[in-house]
Amino acid sequence: MNKYIVSAICGCLFFVSGFSQDKNIEELLNEIEQNNTELKSYQSFMESQQLENKSNNNLPDPQFTAFYLPFGEHTFGDYSEYQISQSFEFPTVYGSRGKWNELKAIQLQTAYAKKRQEILLYAKELLIELIFLQKQKVIGTERRTQGKQVFDQIKELFNKEQVGILDLNKAKIAWIQVQFVVEQVDSDIQILLSKLKTLNGGNEIDGISTGIALPIEVAAVEGLWQEKSKKDPMLQELMANESASLQKVKLEKNKVLPNLALGYNHQGVRGNNFSGFYGGISIPLWNSRNKVKAAEANYEFQQSNTEVATSLLYAEFQESYNRYELMLTKYNEYQSTIGNLDSEQLLFKAYQLGEYSFMDYYVELQFYRTAKDKMLQMEKELQLLQTQLLKHQL
Repeated sequence: MNKYIVSAICGCLFFVSGFSQDKNIEELLNEIEQNNTELKSYQSFMESQQLENKSNNNLPDPQFTAFYLPFGEHTFGDYSEYQISQSFEFPTVYGSRGKWNELKAIQLQTAYAKKRQEILLYAKELLIELIFLQKQKVIGTERRTQGKQVFDQIKELFNKEQVGILDLNKAKIAWIQVQFVVEQVDSDIQILLSKLKTLNGGNEIDGISTGIALPIEVAAVEGLWQEKSKKDPMLQELMANESASLQKVKLEKNKVLPNLALGYNHQGVRGNNFSGFYGGISIPLWNSRNKVKAAEANYEFQQSNTEVATSLLYAEFQESYNRYELMLTKYNEYQSTIGNLDSEQLLFKAYQLGEYSFMDYYVELQFYRTAKDKMLQMEKELQLLQTQLLKHQL
């Protein structure tokens, strides 16, 4: 256990020192969040939807009607009439719809938070991949230099007729292979930089360090789940949908109440005029039919959906947590065995001293390189798993 704690502390120190001269991942993610065009457009969409929702709670436009009846047989003056009226729903409807609009605004915010998390999670995974490739390039460059030295030595021995053509060809092929690996890594780096540039609104991503944090322990599963259940945008979206659907039930119940109208009316003929207040009321027989039942059914669906989705999310979280713990254990074992050994350099010195033939050296070298590559791959996978477990912190 002490060995693991020391490893974790060293990993943290390495992380800090690796990023001290460059931007860390959090700073890069903040930059991407500020520049991402999809998030900017979604913010504009949110604003338009909120304004539209508010407009649905406005009063109808006032109405003005007028009559002038000069035709027909009559002994008095021409008949005229005009009326100004304002119709409106029952007053409690506006308050209920206002609360519904507030909850719909929260729905939009949780949907934005979910979209933001998706983009930043993808960006962080790309950054981890990029840092991994940069570390792989450093290792590959060292191997390429070493391969060139071995090839030059074999070539010199071949010229002195101390080795055959087969050894020379094998050394050349080995050198070509490590060159190809570095070229492939360079190509993959450019692809990732292009993807990150797109996420960053077309702006170049710079200041990326080759350092990467070693795996560290995360909180216990139940504590981490409690934190996730409070912060995760997906769970917040489910709760917002449930709250909004409940408020929709209350709104539909209020809309069963009659609509009202008030106004001023003037009518009459010359010398005989009448004026006064106008009032009206609608009888809610048809318009609200089945709407309350529909809202209640939707609320029941949202409750059931929240329960099912939460259970599935917890199962997925538990699976990721178990995978992380297993891989962390294996990584610590791997690192404690070969992490501090400079096997490739020791093997290369032994070859230079003539303790190994080229073929023996090459076979041993491939064993240690495969082990080192495996450990680096495990490190990357641990970072990706940890990112999934802690995505609610983005």
